Amino acid sequence: MELVFFSSAFCEPCLQTRAILAEVERLVPAATVRELDVARDNAEAEAAGIRNTPMIIVRDSSGTEVFRAGGVPTLAQVLVATAKAL
Repeated sequence: MELVFFSSAFCEPCLQTRAILAEVERLVPAATVRELDVARDNAEAEAAGIRNTPMIIVRDSSGTEVFRAGGVPTLAQVLVATAKAL
């Protein structure tokens, strides 16, 4: 399962989201977080339809998107999404 985290350099909410995702990685061994900067990884951000940061996309093992959330999610929201992806 992969959690794709779209961030930007000057995004204060991205710092909070990063901490939440670190906790998810600690609690869910099957979870892998991949952070992409929208300026540096513009093509991938555009392909995913990212218009603001932070944005999280949770994909199951086949790569299917099962959850998408903009803004700072709660730990509970991300844990529920990871359960759907397992």
